[in-house]
Amino acid sequence: MYPNLSLANRLGSLARHLLCAFAYFLCSHHALFAQVPGICFSGDNQSATNPGYGPDHASLMNQDTSSLVEYLRKQGYTGRTLEQAALQDAVLHDTASNPHAGRNGAVIIPSTTQDGRIRFQPSYAPHSLPSQKSSLNRVLPTGHEPSVAPNNAFRMVSAATQSIDDLDADPLSSMGPSAEAERQRQSRKADTDSNGSDSQSTLDPHAEVFANTLYPSAITCAKCHQKIYDEWRVSSHAYASISPMFQRFEQLVNDLTRGTVGTFCMRCHAPVATQMNYPRQASLLEGPHIFREGITCVACHRVVERYGRVNGERRIEPGTPFDPVVGNSGGDGIPAVLADAENWKVTTDPNDKRPRQAIHRGAIQFDQLADSSFCAGCHQVVVQPGIALEIVYQQYRQGPAHKKGISCQDCHMGAVPGLPNGYAMGACAEVSGKVYRSDRKHSNHIFYGPAYPIAHPGLFPHNEKALRWKATQWLEFDWRAGWGTEAFEKAIAANPHACSFPASWSNAQERRDARKILDSNLELIALKRSTALQTLENGSRIEGPSFVEHPTTGRNLKFQYRVSNLSEGHNMPSGSLGAQPQLWLNVVLIGPDGSRVWESGDLDTYGDMRDQHSLDVRARKIQPDLQLFNMQTKFLTTNLKGTEREMYLPVNLDIDPLPFFRPAVAPTTVLNHPAFIRMEAHSIAPVDNRIVTYTVPGELIRMPGVYRLSVRMRSRVEPAYFVRFVNGTPDMLRSMNEGIIDVHPHSSEFMVR
Repeated sequence: MYPNLSLANRLGSLARHLLCAFAYFLCSHHALFAQVPGICFSGDNQSATNPGYGPDHASLMNQDTSSLVEYLRKQGYTGRTLEQAALQDAVLHDTASNPHAGRNGAVIIPSTTQDGRIRFQPSYAPHSLPSQKSSLNRVLPTGHEPSVAPNNAFRMVSAATQSIDDLDADPLSSMGPSAEAERQRQSRKADTDSNGSDSQSTLDPHAEVFANTLYPSAITCAKCHQKIYDEWRVSSHAYASISPMFQRFEQLVNDLTRGTVGTFCMRCHAPVATQMNYPRQASLLEGPHIFREGITCVACHRVVERYGRVNGERRIEPGTPFDPVVGNSGGDGIPAVLADAENWKVTTDPNDKRPRQAIHRGAIQFDQLADSSFCAGCHQVVVQPGIALEIVYQQYRQGPAHKKGISCQDCHMGAVPGLPNGYAMGACAEVSGKVYRSDRKHSNHIFYGPAYPIAHPGLFPHNEKALRWKATQWLEFDWRAGWGTEAFEKAIAANPHACSFPASWSNAQERRDARKILDSNLELIALKRSTALQTLENGSRIEGPSFVEHPTTGRNLKFQYRVSNLSEGHNMPSGSLGAQPQLWLNVVLIGPDGSRVWESGDLDTYGDMRDQHSLDVRARKIQPDLQLFNMQTKFLTTNLKGTEREMYLPVNLDIDPLPFFRPAVAPTTVLNHPAFIRMEAHSIAPVDNRIVTYTVPGELIRMPGVYRLSVRMRSRVEPAYFVRFVNGTPDMLRSMNEGIIDVHPHSSEFMVR
């Protein structure tokens, strides 16, 4: 330990170190030991059944409330309530080793049960309280003011009752599972995997319980808000983290940049997992179910501070389902229902075992939730070196919709997909089979947009019945082969050795039950696709063809289409830039004999357009499409010498062998783009249009007669080449190409003389 010292000096130095450590221990724990004797919060008091999650607090849990309060009274606590004193001195004093107040981002407030024992009631974390300088005015409904009443779950601790150490501590240090606990969990997982067992059985139960308690799943919300849940569970928000493209893309970005982006992508796509400090490299399929819910209910309805362009860095207030949520109306129906709790058969007490429906104790009115600025946190995202990956909010701010006072919610949550035509009316919630008011504005939580899912239909849309099987088991279910259908099962019954199944699906009845869930989910996916088509059709128009010259055999045939963006909100297409999305025209000329004379916008054997990304074009199997009309915006990066080339990601692979998102050396406001990188936009601005001109060579127009021009606009969330770039599976590529949405398909006939 001290190789250059004599033995005596070594022993003396070691003794001094031990003495200092012991003195520090006494100083840091003296107040706690003196005020609450018999209660140990030392990190050495680990529970044998709970490794890595802090000490065993059974001694505190078993303390009689009256004796503890009486003892605190004798200690002279007169300037604050006894429960606040107990909270500060017995709980918050050592959050680093307290499993109840440590890693969950919430304060645990001791309160009294009917048998006189102490129970811990989660409330909001002290660092979540707005300061006096905050612009947020937290409005609480009558009867739910901050209080310390024993049975009030919505109790907040005033910052004045906290110690200086508590206020100066890192507010995020106590959130999520500890690193040591995760290492132990991974170790147990590896041991189990080596024994051939299912890896999901090693999921740490504490993380699961914690997530379900303070970050309620959307399934919990569905008990009262079934209509909203049914809309949300097929939405792109619900798809955000379960998307296989997101998971592959996020992993590739971290690989290419040597992890320098950290949780940048996760903050928007998996906000609960990020806030719980779930390791970025860990599989979301092995975490609590709410991690796979993406932008779940609490991701919006438990955000109580105004945020702007923060690249997904928004804090979710932890809380039980009984704690208040935020909304744009203030929840005026909750006090009315609570006032007649016997008639509505509701309860706000988690210990109430009667057959009653749980309900929030109140709601907080949060006006930003209905404003477009609320969307900016995730839909206006800039990544180093100054590239805007999401610019839809910027486009909205510059467009006519913003000037007219039309919000994002008006088009994406209104009555008609993509149009600000008002809202449907309906009840916000159904309580014990009854509704309080049905004349409220109903915001549709399907969040209309052009996207479609490509995940396994057993994993998405979210279905509570699907939780009967683990996520990894669903990935083994070959739904395309017809498992569980009557025809398939009859064939297997006649020839049992015709197909081999994983252990999870060896039972025919299990496969039949799973097929029922899949059929239900596939119907929801069809509904999602129909709303995506409506959104695209309501926001665009194709006019034409119009001929430049009269069609004649042997002469070049020139014609035009006018493509218009009818939306007043943002460009067409909008959303993420670079690799996605794709929106292009597919035009076909059919001759008098029914043969295909000419075509633009068709796909090669891999599903790519005939451009520089086509492997068939590179292999010279087909000719490039020189008249392709593609509205996709692309990244262009500077090569080592002079020229530019298109890149899938804004990462300069040519200059540095270790690529990363480099900080700009010059202000992007001066250059209008980062050095060595720019975006080449082809989208159409709001209420604008573009004339697309095509020319068919005269040598192809040989036969007089009636010709037919067919056109359609095609929408795809990811190009095929990008699916391959992120190491997507063949099934991902197949689903991506099968899901292409055709918009405004129509044909026109004309005579060629």
